[in-house]
Amino acid sequence: MKLFRLLPTLLFILFGCATFAQVKVTGTIVDAENTPIVGATILLENSENNFGKLTNRSGQFEIDAPSGNYNLEVRYLGFQSYKKSIEIGDDSTFDVGTIQLEAGTEQLQTVEVVGRVRKDYNSDYSFSATKIAIKNKELPQSVATVTKELIDDRLAFQLPDAVKTVSSVSATGLYNHYNIRGITQADDGQMLNGMRTRQYYFLQPITSHLERVEVIKGPSSVTFSSADPGGTVNMVTKKPLTEKRNSVSLTTGSFGTLRATADFTGPLNESKTLLYRFNAAFQEADSFRDVVNNNAILITPSLSYIPNDKTSLNVEMIYNNAEGNLDRGQPIFGAINGEFDLNSTPITRNVGASNDHYKTKELIFMANFSQKFTEDFGFNAQFMKQTWDEDLAEHRVDGTAVDIDGNVIPTLARMRYDKRQQFWETDNFSAYFNYDIKKNNITNKLLVGYDATRWERKIGAGFLRARRYLTVDGGQANYDPTNPGNFQQMVVDGVTMPVPAVPHFNLENPFNGARNTNSYNLAELTIPANLNTSNGIYIQNQFKIGKLSALVNLRYEWFTDIFDYKNDEEEFKTSAFVPRLGVTYEITDDISAYTTYLEGFQPHTNTVSLSPTAEGFFWAASPSRFDPLESSLIEVGAKGEFLNGKIFANFAIFNVTQKNILLGDTYDLDNLTTRGEQRSRGFEADISGYILPNLQLTASYSYTDATIEEDAIAEFIGARIGGAPKHNANFWGRYDFNSISFLKGIGVGLGAQYVDERFTWYNPTYDTNRVLLPEYTIFDAAVYYKPSYINMQLSLKVNNLFNDTYWLGGLNPSRLGPGAPRNILLNATYTF
Repeated sequence: MKLFRLLPTLLFILFGCATFAQVKVTGTIVDAENTPIVGATILLENSENNFGKLTNRSGQFEIDAPSGNYNLEVRYLGFQSYKKSIEIGDDSTFDVGTIQLEAGTEQLQTVEVVGRVRKDYNSDYSFSATKIAIKNKELPQSVATVTKELIDDRLAFQLPDAVKTVSSVSATGLYNHYNIRGITQADDGQMLNGMRTRQYYFLQPITSHLERVEVIKGPSSVTFSSADPGGTVNMVTKKPLTEKRNSVSLTTGSFGTLRATADFTGPLNESKTLLYRFNAAFQEADSFRDVVNNNAILITPSLSYIPNDKTSLNVEMIYNNAEGNLDRGQPIFGAINGEFDLNSTPITRNVGASNDHYKTKELIFMANFSQKFTEDFGFNAQFMKQTWDEDLAEHRVDGTAVDIDGNVIPTLARMRYDKRQQFWETDNFSAYFNYDIKKNNITNKLLVGYDATRWERKIGAGFLRARRYLTVDGGQANYDPTNPGNFQQMVVDGVTMPVPAVPHFNLENPFNGARNTNSYNLAELTIPANLNTSNGIYIQNQFKIGKLSALVNLRYEWFTDIFDYKNDEEEFKTSAFVPRLGVTYEITDDISAYTTYLEGFQPHTNTVSLSPTAEGFFWAASPSRFDPLESSLIEVGAKGEFLNGKIFANFAIFNVTQKNILLGDTYDLDNLTTRGEQRSRGFEADISGYILPNLQLTASYSYTDATIEEDAIAEFIGARIGGAPKHNANFWGRYDFNSISFLKGIGVGLGAQYVDERFTWYNPTYDTNRVLLPEYTIFDAAVYYKPSYINMQLSLKVNNLFNDTYWLGGLNPSRLGPGAPRNILLNATYTF
């Protein structure tokens, strides 16, 4: 299927959809200080027509409508609604003038069932950090938000591209995996609308159905149960809106990239009690990497039912079918004189074969229900079910090749072949009662709730594998140079070497064509079924007296893991109390200071895929026999909102500690200990918003001192944590030429990212080699054009403007994650 051939036809249809009405209704929306309000909702309605628009970056709007009598309504969060009846004559234009909105007391939703209205780089609230809606400036914890507007301006179609603008967040390679505040993620799965999903981290999620991405800094176990110490990435999906908004987007670009997205939303009845949203996305894309592609289809329908101001219900489904290759990264030659040469192979180098594949299918159902019994007392419940299937066939590096004497041959990579299938099922349930007390200048919000999660790796999972070297009796084993007679032997270019189970990959003379896997001596391996359940009860109290507010939480969590489920079961249980204490003080109306203390925990079962020492448990036993990972955070910071919420700023100083890290030989399970410890200290700053009515930007900087305090590898103690850069800075800005007539409709975007040097991060005891990856600074640029006669934007973006060679991160010397060379994206988005 080639979308490119359809682009001219589709673009013709989009332009053809434009209608030219008799009257152009215009106006400008400002606040009490005459500052333009961006993203205010403009509704123009009568018995025959219904029009909706949002104000642009200058606070202006234009609506094409037939002449007649209309009701005009202007809405924006935090302001009183403006309503007026107007009569539009037969003139070509009708200007309602400048409308000044007065500050209001509009309340946030208790749970998120209706979509976010504003259209800028800021989101001033979070639902996930405390289970209920809370203004970010009142939250005693750092939360960075990437809105869909920033995602769209940067054409960030996949999640790692979206979060790269956030302070203290850096990619560790080519996957959906990050180092946050100096701590590399270890927890499987990802957060979606505040609930945990379970899937591998290899393929990068599509962002077209996301309203925003939140990075909640620090260990958030008090909210999310098992959580990484550095922070949690939470994806928030788009919810239905009360006004009609539709858009279609087409993108093409370098590396055979073809994309299409659609987003439709609005009411389904006149009373606007039943709302819908439908998102869909398609991608067909290759890569600058050899034999790598990433194709996907995403379909996400959503319904919200809001019969009154006390009851609300939202249901949504996500279907995600992805097919591509599992890119294990760039291998480089073995160390020569103790040094690795990053340029010993090109960044395009991949050891995969053209007949390899990686297919995943995911289906998620989510429901949110809210009921207010009184103005002060309510109940909320949320449920999620997820199924995830994996089908993998891959060639990958298994280590260095050796000759018959055990000497490393640096130009050859030892290979392995896996053909794997798995079937996972996840259920989440969350329910709580909330009770609010308001008296004079004292408010108290009490919440009591229960969470439950169930994850099952189902019976039937397994794979065929060929790896290591062939023994004389036809088996497979690690090569032992003291017993060469036990292994089959061959001579290549005069060098005698043991026969590998999978032919070596020649880094000097690569071959990426189809490989005959039928000739491999494949071993049949079963992946044991697994069941783990987690239950938590918690109490949360947010109270405010004057300018001082506090957030207090206590959670009790109990976790059960059953290894080899429904067969030779091994059951392990663990439990933990998890506290949070935070205090916020409003220094002025715009600036608040806060401090917080958080604790977190992670059962080792949740880290099997990402913890170097836990990988041996995947086949043999449950790591839940060990005490869970424990973490703590001390954070002090300040937050500010300026220009009536146009600009947001956050500054934080943090100290994160992680203990009970598994140490020892991952394949000698009886001798493992939980004495590993890591510590990360630093500070970070984020700022985003409209500096000028036509200039919007986001910028961040972080300094992180992340060190290994205790490790089984002696030379690592006191060294920097793998994947953690000391300095990280990001910038993105968009400027629209509104005041220069011949440039009106044109905008420009410019971005930069600096990441300091950092080590590769995956180092089990059997592979202690670390590569120091160099620092890099990458620039991106974009040009936007909005024709005045149609609701369309054309975008041209150039990534890696100066075509620098750099590495995002890497697991080890055979699995480096190079960044893409210069590439171009062309996008057309039509709204109606």
